Amino acid sequence: MNELLRVAPVADDLARRFREAGFSLALVGGSVRDALLGRLGNDLDFTTDARPQDVLKIIRPWADAVWEVGIAFGTVGAQKEARVGDVDRSFQIEVTTYRSEAYDRTSRKPEVAYGDSIEEDLVRRDFTVNAMAVALPEKEFIDPHGGLGDLAAGVLRTPGTPEDSFSDDPLRMMRAARFAAQLDFEVAPEVVAALREMAGRIEIVSAERVRDELNKLVLSACPRKGLTLLVDTGLADHVLPELPALRLESDEHHRHKDVYEHTLIVLEQAMALEDDGPDLTLRLAALLHDIGKPRTRRFESDGRVSFHHHEVVGAKMTKKRLTALKYSNELVKDVSRLVELHLRFHGYGTGEWTDSAVRRYVRDAGPLLSRLHKLTRSDCTTRNRRRATALSRAYDGLEERIAKLQEQEELDAIRPDLDGNQIMEVLGVGPGPAVGQAYKHMLELRLENGPMEHGAAVAALKEWWAGQQG
Repeated sequence: MNELLRVAPVADDLARRFREAGFSLALVGGSVRDALLGRLGNDLDFTTDARPQDVLKIIRPWADAVWEVGIAFGTVGAQKEARVGDVDRSFQIEVTTYRSEAYDRTSRKPEVAYGDSIEEDLVRRDFTVNAMAVALPEKEFIDPHGGLGDLAAGVLRTPGTPEDSFSDDPLRMMRAARFAAQLDFEVAPEVVAALREMAGRIEIVSAERVRDELNKLVLSACPRKGLTLLVDTGLADHVLPELPALRLESDEHHRHKDVYEHTLIVLEQAMALEDDGPDLTLRLAALLHDIGKPRTRRFESDGRVSFHHHEVVGAKMTKKRLTALKYSNELVKDVSRLVELHLRFHGYGTGEWTDSAVRRYVRDAGPLLSRLHKLTRSDCTTRNRRRATALSRAYDGLEERIAKLQEQEELDAIRPDLDGNQIMEVLGVGPGPAVGQAYKHMLELRLENGPMEHGAAVAALKEWWAGQQG
């Protein structure tokens, strides 16, 4: 009630306007759940018997901004600035008409039908903890499906049968995994059984909607719980098949660790290194860094198990999967690059790298360097304390060397000592392939030797050019 009273200046004001227009309004779903958990934010969800056009008439004179992006599904969005206590707050509001929605067997888009009662609206919701409402402004608590009890018990259950719920909207299966991860809740046994039975139905849902749920799961406080549910029920076979594929059967001598469990630990260790909140790029890289292992596993003649070049194979697989899930080109590129580079450090040993090798490491990582540091450190899951300590110290040493070199030169933006125009001037040539080859040669010299004096750079370029002419 304290949480509801905190947003009352906005919620009650809006409710009075709906009542004056002859309609009802209730806070609903995640907003009620979060209020009961003591963590209600500035995003408020309401439901009403008013149709979308009526909602627009009521809300436009009141809100600071209104958008109609979801109006085809009965939702009107708005922003409202309000003073709560002595603080100015900005509220993001969604008002949705009572509705029921269902997919046919082939459609990727739900068919929307409007309802006339809040009870009808609540029974169509995904889980009982999201099927509670508070009628406004009188603050009447409405809980026809026992959501409060399930919230207290930390259990995800559907208002009706899970089979009917998942048939109506298969994306709810992904939402079960997402809420398990976000809330750290258990999923009721009958819901898990329905997930196993109906996992294939997720295929009719668009990649974008699946991706958005996966993002929320991965960015949650307990992603392991949600990912485990996806894998155990078979949902991951349809949306992220590379993850269950990591459950490699152990060879008879147990000479390699469980790659699936290792991956979940790496994800959790990467989360612990985040500086400024959840980092989707880092977490996806941790989740996918070893997906090339199943395809590259070999049993060697001496009994060892190898995964040669799994980072290269994994980078290609990562690009393909993230592209299929409609991620942005930039994120696909960044995550794939981190997967490709995640083993590079293991050639460092006890510090045998030359300065030029360190420069290449920094150049190849580019703006991803800090994430690569975190991913590389997270990738150590050995139980051998001595080995773990040695790896950590070796990486400390690499970071110290990078810092020293960065003091001397701008490693993050390494360029040759002569640019394209200077190369053309020295060689007396115009634009063409020769300039590109010369630029590449000068860049290699820069990486190998560090900064050169201008005269030395010119002499080196002329010497290379003479060799090319011969």
